[in-house]
Amino acid sequence: MSQKTFYVTTPIYYPSSKLHIGHTYTTVAADAIARYKRVTGYDVWFLTGTDEHGQKIQNAAEAQGMAPKAFLDNVVDEIKDLWKTMEISYDQFIRTTDEEHEKNIQGIFMKLYEKGDIYKGEYEGLYCTPCESFWTETQLKDGKCPDCGRPVQKTKEEAYFFRLSKYQDRLLKLFEENPDILEPKSRINEMVNNFIKPGLEDLCISRSTFDWGIPVPLDPKHVIYVWLDAICNYISALGFPEYNLEKFDRYWPADVQLVGKEIVRFHTIIWFSILMALDIPLPKKIFGHGWILLEGGKMSKSKGNIVDPVTLIDRYGVDALKYFLLREYTFGQDGIFTNEVLLNRLNADLANDLGNLVSRSLSMVEKYRGGVVPSAGTKTAFDDDLVAVATKAHEAVDQKMNRLDYSGALDEIWKVIRRTNKYIDETMPWALAKDAAKAGELDSVLYHLIESIRLVSVLIQPFMIHTSRAIWEQIQIQEGALTAWDSCKAFGAYPTGTTIKKGEALFPRIDIAKELEALEALSAQKKENAEKETSEPEASTAAYEPYKEEITIDDFGKLDLRVAKIEACKPHPNADKLLILSLKVGNDHRQVVSGIAKHYKPEELVGQNVVIVANLKPVKLRGELSEGMILAASIGKKLTIVNADIEDGSVVS
Repeated sequence: MSQKTFYVTTPIYYPSSKLHIGHTYTTVAADAIARYKRVTGYDVWFLTGTDEHGQKIQNAAEAQGMAPKAFLDNVVDEIKDLWKTMEISYDQFIRTTDEEHEKNIQGIFMKLYEKGDIYKGEYEGLYCTPCESFWTETQLKDGKCPDCGRPVQKTKEEAYFFRLSKYQDRLLKLFEENPDILEPKSRINEMVNNFIKPGLEDLCISRSTFDWGIPVPLDPKHVIYVWLDAICNYISALGFPEYNLEKFDRYWPADVQLVGKEIVRFHTIIWFSILMALDIPLPKKIFGHGWILLEGGKMSKSKGNIVDPVTLIDRYGVDALKYFLLREYTFGQDGIFTNEVLLNRLNADLANDLGNLVSRSLSMVEKYRGGVVPSAGTKTAFDDDLVAVATKAHEAVDQKMNRLDYSGALDEIWKVIRRTNKYIDETMPWALAKDAAKAGELDSVLYHLIESIRLVSVLIQPFMIHTSRAIWEQIQIQEGALTAWDSCKAFGAYPTGTTIKKGEALFPRIDIAKELEALEALSAQKKENAEKETSEPEASTAAYEPYKEEITIDDFGKLDLRVAKIEACKPHPNADKLLILSLKVGNDHRQVVSGIAKHYKPEELVGQNVVIVANLKPVKLRGELSEGMILAASIGKKLTIVNADIEDGSVVS
């Protein structure tokens, strides 16, 4: 029997380096379902990428005096860096400027043309350049684009059209007979009542007033409209119709295509009609999720209210951010983001529930059994209920994940965590340890705790793989049979006699008041830096920074500035802008992570004496410990580290 396959896609994103937490939401959700399907035995293909043609790209490149492709290459690298930071496990990153994609799109165009579903005409109407969308007067909102709220322009040009109106009745029948093809259910009503029933007009699928796009094969003065070019990436990536149809046959139709609710109409009405015209199967499901909103509304670069996921990862780790996004919000509905909501969730669920369970369970094994996990001894009155809750979770998580109910799936896992914490309170192992006659019961409690933690560590893999691996390290099991998904169906697989290795707390508790202040300060600094970046002159003519507000000698006295020698330096494995420096500070050795990779190569720094803030509280930056900060001077965009021709370890005062 051949292996089961699973094909999941995200939209391909407009190449902006300012992707915010809302963009990451779709991709994190796709990553979680892809990881889940892999651990449950599926052959998964996970596609994401960038939508790189169109007038707005050409305009943006021209504004910077660059060719569109050169302009795009830099920005796409930043998007890939973000997905690397987010540890997105995609199998393919497609760019619509890829040669294979361009040939496939031309092939699709010709198939539709030869079938008679594409014809030449003249377009006259309203066009939103930022959204690459055509609108009718009745679809406008207050005379502006209903999606982005920006002005539209009247345009008139020769164009090719796709006979979208031809598929109106088939679309109505599809949604009536197969309502599960689009979720949540409210999206079907929106598509039917707002777009299909009022009447579908044929779709303009080429432009001739600019040339940044895929040329129409039979008429090269036209370029193929972005919503035919971009939307067909899902089959082009699989080789349809020109290349590698074995891959297409293996993975198509897509099992689930995740999109934001604002582009559902393109991914159902237009996409389904194109597939119908091509006589190939429709995807099994389109899921139009909601938005993550700030209290002031939808995040956008133009509003200046975006939340940077990299900042949150630097402070709390990628697992924590993924957990928050998938647990806090019901997938399919809108949700409000605030820093306070984030921090409360991390403290309650990760620090208090999971982190505390692992820490105190392992501490008790160390304290009462010398770190060796005993075999289950005398049964306690609470064992059966714990086992029942723990072994039911596997099936419940499967059911929720197959419905894309990420928050519900995580809640099922947290039921096990909460029940295990309650089990500690019920059995009171500290009291059992005082009574030699209760040694067998204590053994049973300790074993049940470690086995429950093992089950939890397996179930959280699709969401928090680093946390899973950290737990496996502490309870000393290897990836394999004990970490396999099916191992959660039964209780008792953990090998007795194993010596645990308790490590650092998985999720240290956060001082929310102090952290809110820190995040507010970071946000203000980022906004200030962004404003400078758009206005500051070149380094050679830049004005010097004004002095900051005065401090007292007591304020200065709190700083411990030391001379340090750089003994080694290497790039950060998860961040292109960071370097990891190994420093000698007199008799002390420490590591500092510094954001100077754009200004220095690692080999240039080795041997230099620099000045560091030695009493800065250590933090982890992208998973690497940083024990201090290197002083640097900047003017404009040029940054130079402060050198000191003094013996390392010397105090700067």
